[in-house]
Amino acid sequence: MERLSTTTMLPDTFQGTRDDIAGQIGLIWQQTKAPLIVPLLKLLVVVCLVMSLMLFMERVYMGIVIVFIKLFGRKPEKSYKCESMRDDLELGHSAYPMVLVQIPMFNEKEVYQLSIGAACGLSWPSDRIIIQVLDDSTDPAIKELVELECQRWASKGINIKYEIRDNRNGYKAGALKEGMKHSYVKLCDYVAIFDADFQPEPDFLWRTIPFLVHNPEIALVQARWKFVNANECLMTRMQEMSLDYHFTVEQEVGSATYNFFGFNGTAGVWRISAINEAGGWKDRTTVEDMDLAVRASLKGWKFVYVGDIKVKNELPSTFKAFRYQQHRWSCGPANLFRKMAMEIVRNKRVSLWKKLYVIYSFFFVRKVIAHTVTFFFYCVVLPATVLVPEVEVPKWGSVYIPSIITLLNAVGTPRSFHLLMFWILFENVMSLHRTKATLIGLLEAGRVNEWVVTEKLGDALKMKSGAKAPRKPRFRVGERLHLLELGVGAYLFFCGCYDLNFGKNRYFIYLFLQSFAFFIAGIGYVGTFVPNS
Repeated sequence: MERLSTTTMLPDTFQGTRDDIAGQIGLIWQQTKAPLIVPLLKLLVVVCLVMSLMLFMERVYMGIVIVFIKLFGRKPEKSYKCESMRDDLELGHSAYPMVLVQIPMFNEKEVYQLSIGAACGLSWPSDRIIIQVLDDSTDPAIKELVELECQRWASKGINIKYEIRDNRNGYKAGALKEGMKHSYVKLCDYVAIFDADFQPEPDFLWRTIPFLVHNPEIALVQARWKFVNANECLMTRMQEMSLDYHFTVEQEVGSATYNFFGFNGTAGVWRISAINEAGGWKDRTTVEDMDLAVRASLKGWKFVYVGDIKVKNELPSTFKAFRYQQHRWSCGPANLFRKMAMEIVRNKRVSLWKKLYVIYSFFFVRKVIAHTVTFFFYCVVLPATVLVPEVEVPKWGSVYIPSIITLLNAVGTPRSFHLLMFWILFENVMSLHRTKATLIGLLEAGRVNEWVVTEKLGDALKMKSGAKAPRKPRFRVGERLHLLELGVGAYLFFCGCYDLNFGKNRYFIYLFLQSFAFFIAGIGYVGTFVPNS
C-alpha cells in the first residue's frame, strides 16, 4: 500500500512542479529586471541612439552636398578637362591609347554571349583595343561554349583573347591579377572591367577614356549601373532603391568632394599604371575592388564618377542569390576596414580630412554602423522595450530619425516612393544577414573569405530578343528553412502580442509587420509580384 500511495502521488508532485515553473520564471524575471535588465537595456538604447545620430548626420550631410552639386551643376565634365578624342592625320590610330577590356566570368552560361557581344561591340579603333575573357568556369561544357563564342568574334576581326587558369585561387581578384601578367597587356594604357552580366553601350570608351587621357592625376572613371530587371519582382524594386541611393548620392558626393569612392568592381576604367603603383589586385578580402581603390587613393590618385554614363546589368532575382551577394558586400568591407585602418591613419600622402572621411564616413558609418544599428535597434532593442516598460525610447529616436533617413533614401528612386514601407521591412530583414556578415568580417571568423558567384538568369537577353518569359508564380518556396529569420520573427511576434495584450500599443503594428516579414523570409518565400506603377 505504501508503494502504491507513493506511485499515485508522483504525478501530483510533477504537476505541482510544472505549475511552479511559470511562477519561478516570473520571480527570477522580477528579481533581475530592476538591478540588471533595466540598466543594461537603457545602456543599449543610448548606444543605439548614438549610432542612429551618426547615421542620420551622415545622410543629412550627403543630402546637403548633393543638393549643392545639383544646384551649381558641378558635373565631372566641368571639373576636369574632357575633350573628345580626335583623329590625327599624321599619327593615325596610334594617337588613341591602347585599351584592354577584361571580362571575368565563372560558369556564366546564361549571360556569356551577352557580355562578350557587348564588349566586342564597343566603338574604338580595332587595332587599339584588346578584349580579354578570363574564364574560371569549372563546367567543361560551359568553357567550350565560351571559347567557341570568343573564336566566333575573332573570326570577325575582333582582337579577343580567351584566357583560363588551372585553379580559382583568389577568385575574381586572382583572375584579374593573372590576366594582367600576359605580355600583350604591357602594350595597354587603360583597362575597362565588366562583370559577365554587364552590357556597356558602344560609346562607353569614347565617354570615359578622355578623362584619363587629359587628366594624368585620375586613376579611375566609374560609370553608373542601370538595372534591366528592376521591375521583375518586389525584391528587385527594393534593391533598386538601395543601389540608386548609392550611385545617386554616395558615389556622387565622394567623387565631387574627396575625389574618392569605392570602386564597384565593374563598369569602370582604370589607368594601368595606377593599379601597378597601388600594388595590383589582392585577394585578402572578398571586396578586391574596394581594396584596390583604397590603396590607390592612399597613393594620391583621384577618382571620377560619371553618373550620366549608364551600363546595363542584372539584379539578383532570387532570395538565395541576394543573400550570398549581401554577405560578400557586407563582410568584405568590414574585413578590409580591420586590415587597413592603421595603414590609412599612418599614411602621409593624403590630407587629414580625406583620411577622416575614409575611416569614419566611408568605412565606420556606412559599412559598420549602418548595418548593425538597423538590426540591433529596430529588431532587438526597440522590441525589448515593450517587455520592459521602465525603459523609454524618445520619439525622435524611434520615429523622426528613421523616417527622415528612409525619405532621404527614396531620393534616388522617386518612382518607388510608394514602396517605402516594403523597403523598410525588407531592409530590416536583410540587416540580420548584413550584421552577421559585418561581425564575421570584423572578427575575421570562419566565413570571412566565402565567395559565391551571384546567380544570373539572363533576363536582359530575353528582353532584348523580345521573347516573352513565362510568368512566374507570385510566391516561391525556398530550398530550406532559414532558422535565423524564423527565430527573430518569433521574438518580434511575441513582443507584439505582449504589447497588444497589455494595452500598451507602443509598437505593436510595426512589430507584427516586421515579424511577418521575417517569417516570410524564414520559410523561404520571395514576393515576386510585378508592380505596374
